[in-house]
Amino acid sequence: MSETSRPAVGFIGLGIMGAAMAANLQRAGYALVVHDIRREAAKPHLQAGATWASSPREVAERSDVVLSCLPSVAVIEAVALGYQGILEGTRAGQAYFEMSTNTPALIRRLHAAFLERGAHLLDAPISGGALGAERGRLGIWVGGDRDAFDRFEPVLRAMGDKPVHVGTVGTGLVTKLVHNCTSQATQAAIAEVFVLGVKAGADPVALWEAVRQGSIGRRRTFDGLVDEFLPANFDPPHAALRIILKDMLIATDLGRELGVPMRISQLALADIQEAMNRGWAERDCRSVMLLPQERAGVAIKVEPAAIERVLDRDPPAPTDTKRGNG
Repeated sequence: MSETSRPAVGFIGLGIMGAAMAANLQRAGYALVVHDIRREAAKPHLQAGATWASSPREVAERSDVVLSCLPSVAVIEAVALGYQGILEGTRAGQAYFEMSTNTPALIRRLHAAFLERGAHLLDAPISGGALGAERGRLGIWVGGDRDAFDRFEPVLRAMGDKPVHVGTVGTGLVTKLVHNCTSQATQAAIAEVFVLGVKAGADPVALWEAVRQGSIGRRRTFDGLVDEFLPANFDPPHAALRIILKDMLIATDLGRELGVPMRISQLALADIQEAMNRGWAERDCRSVMLLPQERAGVAIKVEPAAIERVLDRDPPAPTDTKRGNG
C-alpha cells in the first residue's frame, strides 16, 4: 500500500455486527476481502464487489489491514493462531484489529505472536449494538500501537463515529469490560428498585415519568426502559443474553485476577446465569430484568401508547434508544 492509496481491507466474521460493519466499509469505498465460517453470510458483500477468501490466512495474505468480529474467545484464538489462521498469512508492517470482546490475557498473547512477525495486533472492541453498526455509529476502543491506529483510523471511522486510542494492548478490552459491567450492574439495580416502587403502590408509568426528572433520570438512563422493560418485549433481541454472559464472565474473571471485589457485577452475573438456565440465551439481554419481578410477585407490562404519551410530553434525548448492551 502506498502513502496515498487506500488499503485493502480484510474482514473475518460476518454475523449481525460484522456484516453491517463490512457493508459500511464497502459503502465508504474500501476494497474488501471477506471470510466467514458460512460462505452464505458473505453473499451481500460479494454481490457488492467484495472478494471471497477461503481461510483467515488468505484474508491476511490479500489485505493490508485485517479486521475480525467473532463470537467467542475460542473462535478468536483459532482464527488468529490456528491452522490456516491469520498469523500464517501475516507479514511485517501489517495491522490486525480484533474487534470482539476478548480477554486481555489472550489479546496480549496474540499480540506477542504477531509482533514476532513484525506485525501489529490491536484490540478494538466496539459498542453501539446492531443499530449502531448499521448506521456507522459505534464506539471503537483501541489498545495497541499508536502509529498503526493513526494509519488505519480512516478505516475505523468508516465503521464507527467514535474510534478512540485508549492506550497499550489490552486497554481497549479493559474499557469495554468496564463499560459493559457498568451497564449490567446499573440494569440490575434499576430493575430491583423499580419493582420495589411498584410493589409499594406506585403506578409504573407514573413512577418512570417521575424518576426521569431526578439527577440520574436527567442523564436519560431511564430512556433505556422504553424498548424492552416497560412493554415487557424481550424478543427478538437487540443484544442476545448469551453474548452479555460472555462479557460478564470475562470481566469478573479479570476482577478475580486483579484482586478487585466485584459484588454488584457478581450479582448481575448470577441473574444472567439464572436466565441462561431458563433457556433465555437468545432473548434480549434485558430479559434478566424479569427475574426481580418474579421474585417479588410483580408483573410490569405497560401499553406502548402510555409510553408514547410520556415521550410526547418529554421527548428523549436525540440518541438511539434501540441499542444492545455491547
